Amino acid sequence: MGTPDFIRTVRASAGHQLLWLPGVSAVVLDDRGRVLLGRRADNHKWAVPSGIPDPGEQPADCAAREVYEETAVRCVPERVVMVKSGEVVTYGNGDICQFMDLTFRCRAVGGEARVNDDESLEVGWFEVDAMPTMDEPQLFRIKQALSDEPTWFVPTSFE
Repeated sequence: MGTPDFIRTVRASAGHQLLWLPGVSAVVLDDRGRVLLGRRADNHKWAVPSGIPDPGEQPADCAAREVYEETAVRCVPERVVMVKSGEVVTYGNGDICQFMDLTFRCRAVGGEARVNDDESLEVGWFEVDAMPTMDEPQLFRIKQALSDEPTWFVPTSFE
């Protein structure tokens, strides 16, 4: 789907200025422990499925929806594994965004992995030790999802 309609409406009046937006990422595992990844159409990099919740949409529902929209895989979010503010991103059209990302560990429950929209060039399941090259933030999300540690966040700087 790309940019949600409500963001396009905001951009019509806000121009390219920085928008602080919610985001969700989904680390989806199948019953063999493989990770679901897609190669993004916008930057050609491998990543876990992600997206922006619609107004009023629960983050877990957004995670499951984005996974299906991008990969045709049905999943159930099991737990939040990471909460983190991302870096400021400037897109090719000049739009500037920063996302507050909630990363969910999800369990695949159906569907066959395939490109299901125009946001991905390729989609597939990967063994943890045979994943394609990815940016460090993507690898960190996967690491947190595979651990049994509590939800990860940047510790507070206030004392």
